[in-house]
Amino acid sequence: MALITFMSDFGDNDHYVAAVKARILGIRPELQIIDISHTITPFDITHGSYVLRSVFREFPVGTVHLTAVNTLDRVSDNYIIINIEGHNFIGPDNGLFSLISEEQPQKIIKLSNPDIESSVFPARDIMARATAMLAGGTVMEELGVVITDFKRLLGRQLKATKKQIAGNVIRIDRFGNAITNIDQEIFNILQKERGFAVKFGRETISTIHSGYASVEPGECFVVFNSNGFLEIGINKGSAAELMGLEFDAPVMINFDEE
Repeated sequence: MALITFMSDFGDNDHYVAAVKARILGIRPELQIIDISHTITPFDITHGSYVLRSVFREFPVGTVHLTAVNTLDRVSDNYIIINIEGHNFIGPDNGLFSLISEEQPQKIIKLSNPDIESSVFPARDIMARATAMLAGGTVMEELGVVITDFKRLLGRQLKATKKQIAGNVIRIDRFGNAITNIDQEIFNILQKERGFAVKFGRETISTIHSGYASVEPGECFVVFNSNGFLEIGINKGSAAELMGLEFDAPVMINFDEE
């Protein structure tokens, strides 16, 4: 039996999450379901992809990740199973899965279900059944037809030269911290023990801190977070509110001459 994770934009005030779980357990009551989050901003594929990308590798290879974000987007009525990095993802073909990994999918299945055209609750009526079957041992090909591609979206691209890394804020978390797409590995390659300045808004900081509490309350910190991305925040405060940082804001690291 494979482990199941569940992420959605359903919130926690209604019955939707419970209904999906009930359908899964009604088919295979022995399965284990772990919640990732159900407070993804409604319809926000960028938010959903960031959360899923940040955590799916923490689960065992073979885990089935049920992803119900923006499930009623009529641009595409396809619901898919996609295998990426040995993990199986089930959800609408709305572009979210293209933003969680740089690796190409090993296999893509378009789900077959007579309720696809008529369902107003596809997470329960279509995706839950496929999730239960796949986690219970059914092979992917028995749940639909093999397809060769899926909807792809282009995320914010990092620009890096010997003199500068130019990135953007890709997420404001619930603490008001601004998470960027600047990768620690790229920073380490380019820095080469040179001095540098992190520039955002009107601020310039010339150090990378070791943790969130490395500065006094009310002061600004810059850290590489647990996912290896540059993060800007204020200890015991909100960088988004106090420094005007918002989604897509530019953040640059300028390096001293060698």
